[in-house]
Amino acid sequence: MIELAYQLWPHLATLVTLLIASVASCHVVLYKRDARAAITWVGLIWLVPVVGSLLYLGLGINRVQRRARSLRGRDGDSRPPEPFPADATEILGRTLAEDEVHLQTLAGVVADLTQRPLLGGNRLQPLSEEDHPYPSMLAAINQAERSISLSTYIFDDDRAGEMFVDALAAAVARGVQVRVLVDGVGASYSWPSILGPLRRARVPAARFLPRRIPWAFRFANLRSHRKILVADGKIGFTGGMNIRAGHYPALHPRRSIRDVHFRVEGPVVAHLQDIFCEDWSFCTGERLEGEAWFPEIRPAGSAFARGISDGPDEDFEKLRWTLLGALACARRSIHIVTPYFLPDMGLITSLNVAALRGVEVDILIPENNNLKLVQWAAAAQLWQVVERGCRVWFSPPPFDHSKLMVVDGRWSLLGSSNWDPRSLRLNFEFNLECYDWELANRLERLIRRKIGPARPVTLADLDGRSLPTKLRDGVARLLTPYL
Repeated sequence: MIELAYQLWPHLATLVTLLIASVASCHVVLYKRDARAAITWVGLIWLVPVVGSLLYLGLGINRVQRRARSLRGRDGDSRPPEPFPADATEILGRTLAEDEVHLQTLAGVVADLTQRPLLGGNRLQPLSEEDHPYPSMLAAINQAERSISLSTYIFDDDRAGEMFVDALAAAVARGVQVRVLVDGVGASYSWPSILGPLRRARVPAARFLPRRIPWAFRFANLRSHRKILVADGKIGFTGGMNIRAGHYPALHPRRSIRDVHFRVEGPVVAHLQDIFCEDWSFCTGERLEGEAWFPEIRPAGSAFARGISDGPDEDFEKLRWTLLGALACARRSIHIVTPYFLPDMGLITSLNVAALRGVEVDILIPENNNLKLVQWAAAAQLWQVVERGCRVWFSPPPFDHSKLMVVDGRWSLLGSSNWDPRSLRLNFEFNLECYDWELANRLERLIRRKIGPARPVTLADLDGRSLPTKLRDGVARLLTPYL
């Protein structure tokens, strides 16, 4: 028997190897969307037997998306009833000028992607260095009478964090229902965590996917990067700003951070509240319903707006498709401000096609990024947009964390997302699309002020990098899917 086994084991090993390679190859063929990636993986699986299959098992399968879907679906549908008016896309069409009617097509695209209605009657106020958002946010908390919902990625235990904890604690003391959600990784940016002061102040707070054990690192990509504050279900704030001293110049931080946040009024505030309630229910099991959280909201302005939730779950790549739709619809101008610019080839192609069609494309990114790997990786691929006519600008310090996009002076996109794979594929994000001339005009003026002191990036600059710098940047670019 031993001799027979000794004679047969090479054949059995070959059979098992072929079976493993066949199963892995079938999975690649069925689930890999990119043909080039599929060819690469199949080649590796067959050219490096067993090892190639193990590498695919560990690195090639999108567990982020699958894990996120399973987490979201654990308790079934946790979303509260949607108290939203009917879609206003047709009404938007009647307000657009003759040279803006193409934006109605974009509204239809986003409606199909998000399954959320476009809502009229909104007012959005940008808040930046001149009129900083923190005082306005704190005032909304201090004036709230029924409910406060706050979701953020970073909530530091510093002077800025103390201001918010004090305001939230005072709201709880006067009988306001308060809920605070902080990302499990973002809560650890300061030590000790802000969760301690919140709990001591009796403010109901929770972490989004906390990391309690070392091997939970696989959840590092499933972060809630959303920034949402809603007071009494009627006044909202959203954008890219975290809660930390560096964002507030009045506190004279050592490292100042520029950013833009938005005060939101009108029916679209219900979209902010809806996303918060979904996340809160997912993390705690508590459903937030009723008038305290979803009151009737009267029109407050003329802007048409819609919330766009994005994440590695059922909302996978909704924002990326929105960006592609906006780039395809653009006729005159595209203005982009982002701290992290690592678009994939589809977005790069769309930007280049827009520039070749005669659309003015301006992209503003920080010259000195707070994440050096991102800065190096971006430098390695900027030539791909510069050579086709897109204008790239390097903004001087302090670090600009703003996230803005304006198309044709009428459509604006604002929120928490960056132009990188982490925002577009790996994290949970929230953004607003807005159709409003006044808002777009204000944002374009803001972007022009930012471009004023910025340095234009030329092909000569990119080609003039030393060979060691190019190699460093090129190696960093290989890590783009994980940055």
